[in-house]
Amino acid sequence: MTDIVSTAPIQVAGGRRRYFDPGYWILNLLTVAFAAIWFFPVYWALATSFKTDDEAVRPGINLLPEAIHLDGYAFVIQNSNLPIWYVNSIITSVAVTVLAVVMAACAGYAISQLKFPGRKLLWYTVLASFMVPVSALIVNHFIIIADVKLLNTHAGIVLPMPITPVTVIVYKNFFDSMPREYREAALIDGANEFQLLFRMFIPMNWGVTTALAIITFIGAWNSFLWPFLVAQNERMMTVTVGITAVQDTFGVAYARVLSGAVLASLPVALAYLIFQRRVTQAITLSAGIKG
Repeated sequence: MTDIVSTAPIQVAGGRRRYFDPGYWILNLLTVAFAAIWFFPVYWALATSFKTDDEAVRPGINLLPEAIHLDGYAFVIQNSNLPIWYVNSIITSVAVTVLAVVMAACAGYAISQLKFPGRKLLWYTVLASFMVPVSALIVNHFIIIADVKLLNTHAGIVLPMPITPVTVIVYKNFFDSMPREYREAALIDGANEFQLLFRMFIPMNWGVTTALAIITFIGAWNSFLWPFLVAQNERMMTVTVGITAVQDTFGVAYARVLSGAVLASLPVALAYLIFQRRVTQAITLSAGIKG
């Protein structure tokens, strides 16, 4: 009976026929169900941010606010250092992105194209770095930053964060795939190594660079633990750290707290919506390397 149902043709628009596949529809329904489960906390936070504080703590489940209120957003903007936190996050995220991409491109190019003593050792060190969790280096980083008097500074937040081995590996693999003839022809024309990297290799892999830059920026913006340890002054906090101060200040004012959380995540959400294809490409590249 199952075989008969699964192979029964169904008439569709245009006179074409397609065969009914129960597994296809079950998989799609499960995908929609899991997507709804994943999205529900995001929706709940967004809906609560438009409620009043009294409505947010009212017993019962109210999926929609009774009316759209912007009091929480206005209160957060007027009674916190949110604009300063935004500026701090932009400065640190852009700096981390530029440093991470440039360092990774240079390292990937050197390992891929140059011949020097210790090249294989350097490559194996980069690969082995995946075995060391970032949290295991936090104490060492904090001691070094404290010793050089960089606590509560943008430099103190930025300097340890551009260490991204996966970006080096992605660049190295893409540079390996480029024909050697291009490099040899450029060297004959008198180009140096920096010209080869920034005028030929990176422009030929511009899509990869853009994807890695976007995903690095999003990761730097969302970073919490390291900026939380370094930025002890409220005016030096990034937006992800600052919203925790908002929570401590506002107590159980859930509408205000979630308004701050929505404002903090808004730039990343917009970046993902605008550059969705590039973000997906970077995640796919990273997942392929780690797999």
